[in-house]
Amino acid sequence: MQEVVKKRPIISARERGPGPGRYALPPTVGYINHDFTKPSSPAYSFHSRLSSAMVSVDSSPGPRYHIDAKVTRFGKMETPSYSILGRGRSEVFQTPGPGAYSPEKAPPVNAHHRPPSYTIGSRTRYRSVDAVPAPNRYSLPNLLGCQVPHKPSSASFSFSGRRKIGAPSEDLSMSPGPAKYNSIHPDVYRQRQPSFSMQSRTKRPNNASDIPGPGTYSPEKSYVHLPKPPSCTMGIRHSEFVTPLVVHVVD
Repeated sequence: MQEVVKKRPIISARERGPGPGRYALPPTVGYINHDFTKPSSPAYSFHSRLSSAMVSVDSSPGPRYHIDAKVTRFGKMETPSYSILGRGRSEVFQTPGPGAYSPEKAPPVNAHHRPPSYTIGSRTRYRSVDAVPAPNRYSLPNLLGCQVPHKPSSASFSFSGRRKIGAPSEDLSMSPGPAKYNSIHPDVYRQRQPSFSMQSRTKRPNNASDIPGPGTYSPEKSYVHLPKPPSCTMGIRHSEFVTPLVVHVVD
């Protein structure tokens, strides 16, 4: 008996492989992007006819160069030639005369002794670095107290407030004192007496309130306390290729 195969509708999303449009084989016609695995025939191109003006124009230079007859393959061969110009000017050397020298101003040469010379001028001003300070320019340090480290001084004491850390009165154990504790209320360790509070009167419910009656309850429909068999539901199978509809988007 031949098995009957149920035909299903063709769904494009079910086909996982690429379609025919995904393949791009190189062409075998022409020269551009030709398949290199296939032999190609010679390709020719068609162009328009060149104009007659381009053919008639000769781009090569003709006999336009003027080569001098004196130029040979060994160089330029010619007789000496002269030109007529004005007489050149000769610059006169400026030689100094005897009065240009002052030998008396020259320093002694070859260890020659020079006599002493004096000049008359104003008194030289003292420089600030050579000024000798006066007695009142010195400021001796005070010898009372411990101001001078290299001088002997008597013992000095200072008065300050009591220190909280490192003082003899510092409490290292940090234990609370008697004033830190409060007296215990007698209601804690003895029998407590009844206490009352005062508030407003509670309102009674009126007839307008929705009070459910006995017929509102259906105890026979309650299966919470009873064992329940497994239950199944029947529905349609949704396609896995259906896009879910998202209506409300929560940011």
